[in-house]
Amino acid sequence: MKRFSLIFLILLSINVFSQDSWTLERCINYALENNIQIKNQELNIKINKNQLLQSKLSLIPGLNAGASESLTFGRSVDPFTNDFSSENFNSTNFQISSSVTLFNGLQQYNTIKKAEIEHKSGLVMLEKAKNDITLAIASAYLNVLFAMDLIDVATNQLNITEQQLEQTKKLVTAGSLPLQNQYELEAQLATEELNLVNYENQLSLSILILAQILELEDTENFSIVRPEIEDITSESALLNVDQIFKEAQNHMPEIENAELNLQIAQKSLSIARSGLMPRLSLSASYGTGYSSSRQIIENITSGTPTLSGFTTDISGNILDVYLHTFDYTYKTRSFGDQIKDNASASLTFNLNIPIFNGLQSKTQVNNSKIYLEQSKLQIDQTNKDLLKEIRQAYSDAQSAMKQYFATEKTLKAIEISFEYTEKRYEQGLLNTTEYNVAKNNLAKTQTDLLKSKYDYIFKQKILDFYRGKEIKF
Repeated sequence: MKRFSLIFLILLSINVFSQDSWTLERCINYALENNIQIKNQELNIKINKNQLLQSKLSLIPGLNAGASESLTFGRSVDPFTNDFSSENFNSTNFQISSSVTLFNGLQQYNTIKKAEIEHKSGLVMLEKAKNDITLAIASAYLNVLFAMDLIDVATNQLNITEQQLEQTKKLVTAGSLPLQNQYELEAQLATEELNLVNYENQLSLSILILAQILELEDTENFSIVRPEIEDITSESALLNVDQIFKEAQNHMPEIENAELNLQIAQKSLSIARSGLMPRLSLSASYGTGYSSSRQIIENITSGTPTLSGFTTDISGNILDVYLHTFDYTYKTRSFGDQIKDNASASLTFNLNIPIFNGLQSKTQVNNSKIYLEQSKLQIDQTNKDLLKEIRQAYSDAQSAMKQYFATEKTLKAIEISFEYTEKRYEQGLLNTTEYNVAKNNLAKTQTDLLKSKYDYIFKQKILDFYRGKEIKF
């Protein structure tokens, strides 16, 4: 009785007075917010979103600006005067350019559409990841509940054996029963104590597995809320496979993702075909520059005339011919004036017609056609796999339901039989061995009922999951 009281207090503290008890809903919500795989898929969605934005921005004309500074030594050609210079000079260049694709076989348009579909596919795969973790948590949660119920059964059996042992000891002391009966009950008690320890270990392991799925760091104070599960029959058990399959096709992410992959393959084919078409682009540029060797005349002064020769006029008179000389001073043309003088602009249309490129574009088109056929086959395969899974789940649920109700019926019969066995044992009409056999049969049937119960519940939850129903108890 002391052991039973201690176990009862432990279970009570775990299930009732725990400061950190988790419901199934809380477990699922926590996992959806903190699971690493889900977070990773959310990051993939952000990447797809960035790629979508990038594909849209590709329609906007590109704009580039640049500048350069050059130092020239020795004899060279000035880039702005085109004169040879032997002086050291520096030059500065500024340029700005822009280009836009006018036509490339709708490649940019199809790239945007493909990026939109890939972004949607990422969202669908996120839902699949959430579905997978939800099923895993529901299964682990039910395993914990199953382990708790096993402890209840084992504790109840242990309590009955302890009471029976106390009564048997009194009868042995009074000489009504042989000492062997006491030894047999003590052996039975030791076996049941071991069973209880094993079930407690199973509960600890089940809780640990659930905590690991949730990726909790603190598992010492982790416990779950123990719900009351009375009606274990769901609406899904009343439907047939075709009804469940039709509902599943409307919302299962696997089906939607396969259809999106087909659309992606179609856009990839369109993009590949654009490589066979002419490409027309428009580019514009503006540039200017400055050179320190660009000189202009600053001042002109007249020199002293010098006699250079003679000439005659029409009368035959001899006239002196003087040579006039001028002195020039130079300065570098200002930066602002050179920027204005050297400015130039251009507008260019460029037409590129693919003729032969080693059949690269043709090969891409052929491969894209193959990928498209594979995507169509994948849709058929995904539907077949889903139907196969639903058929299996439906068959499992039906089998689990039959097993549960059959075991429930068996348990009722064994409980009635055990009541008579217990009375006959108390009257001394049965020995301890026969009593223990009947008692063990009862415990085994109770355990089988619990197992079939939770197996049936989980199989029904899987059917509900295919129908898009929320998993809850």
